[in-house]
Amino acid sequence: MVVRRNYRCRRGEIDLVMRDTDTLVFVEVRRRTSLAFGGGLDSVDARKQARLVAAAEHYLMTNRIGDERPCRFDVVAIDGPPRRATIKWVRNAFDA
Repeated sequence: MVVRRNYRCRRGEIDLVMRDTDTLVFVEVRRRTSLAFGGGLDSVDARKQARLVAAAEHYLMTNRIGDERPCRFDVVAIDGPPRRATIKWVRNAFDA
């Protein structure tokens, strides 16, 4: 279930905040029409992960969500031209 779309703060941006039963899921969506510079999953490097974690921490603090709520980070990679794109959803793509 989608909780929030395009959450932005000074620390970064989260494309989707979702709920999967008791878990709060922060989802990064990456679209690449060409694989010349790597696919969507490759683009979520350590720097991008750090910004996602910082934005998620801000979201949790701002919305007064305590440490007891389990959270995870997923990445949705959409690679290739529009009519032949492949979609890959990676659960627990990285740890905070």
